[in-house]
Amino acid sequence: MLTPQVVPLLTDQVLIAIIAVAVILIGASAGLVVSRRRKAQELPPPAPTPRIEPAEPQVGDDAEEPRDTPTRTLEDTELPTVERPESAQGRLVRLRARLARSQGSLGKGLLALLSSDKIDEETWDDIESTLITADVGVGPTQELVERLRTRVRVEGIANAEEARSVLRSELVALVDPTLDRSLKTSRTDTKPAIVLVVGVNGTGKTTTVGKLARVLVAEDKQVVLGAADTFRAAAADQLQTWGERVGVRTVRGPEGGDPASIAFDAVKAGIEAGVDVVLVDTAGRLHTKTGLMDELGKVKRVIEKSAEVDEVLLVIDATTGQNGLTQARVFAEVINVTGIVLTKLDGTAKGGIVIAVQRELGVPVKLVGLGEGADDLAPFDAEQFVDALLD
Repeated sequence: MLTPQVVPLLTDQVLIAIIAVAVILIGASAGLVVSRRRKAQELPPPAPTPRIEPAEPQVGDDAEEPRDTPTRTLEDTELPTVERPESAQGRLVRLRARLARSQGSLGKGLLALLSSDKIDEETWDDIESTLITADVGVGPTQELVERLRTRVRVEGIANAEEARSVLRSELVALVDPTLDRSLKTSRTDTKPAIVLVVGVNGTGKTTTVGKLARVLVAEDKQVVLGAADTFRAAAADQLQTWGERVGVRTVRGPEGGDPASIAFDAVKAGIEAGVDVVLVDTAGRLHTKTGLMDELGKVKRVIEKSAEVDEVLLVIDATTGQNGLTQARVFAEVINVTGIVLTKLDGTAKGGIVIAVQRELGVPVKLVGLGEGADDLAPFDAEQFVDALLD
């Protein structure tokens, strides 16, 4: 039983306890608030909400990320342009006109001598000198002069027209229109025709391959080019550019690669694609380097593991004269040359190289280059050539 003295004491203790609890609660609340404020200050501010731009329409569903650059349209995309080469007839017309301009001095000189009032030994010496200067060669020149002597002695020449007729017939016979100048570029039942193009540097060999591809495309033939000239910088690029202009594929390899392997791959690609012709460009080999010439024979042997080589065209610069004949002789010893391509024929008045090189190799001139234009390669025609000399 609590006495009256104890009751006031208990009441004071309870009050003190209540006050203490209240103080603790208030302190705890204040600490919690301070803690929350400190944490709020320590946390980084929230990232702003990104603004989403509408995505550019694309093929497919729900393209999530817009493109930073505009797409290319058909109007600003460069598409390759495939050219249609000039017809063979058009090239032949220009052949005669350009030959007449470049070779006219030879024909006019011969006609003037034969039409003179008196043809004596001095006249014949001048005729012989004119022919030799024009690179006809000593043997063919002596043969032509002897035949002209006989005809003048037997038939006589009364005027310039008769002189032209006699000279024309003898020159045509010397150029020999009976030689087969056709190119073997027709596909067999199972394989394309294989054309190997050879020659020294500077003759226009790679350019000739490109121009020949244009000639064949103009005849509606399908062509594959083989860039087997791996030693000359940018030779493969040059050939590929020619091919792209007429829509022709070029098979190439690394610079300095094995020419025989690339030639083999080109032929293989042509067989698989079912094309009509495979044109193989080879390195411009100097005729004094025996090792390189032997390698040319290797290229031909490797190709013939897949298909027979139908044509070996030797490209000769018509302006080189007797040096061109030396080149021709060495190439003929290494590989079976089937035809001659004379380039830069319009750049020299020495058209007699046609006669000399045919006599040297016993093979015909099949193509002539008459300028720098893309379609300035034309088939050679004996009668048109002589007529151009005399016009």
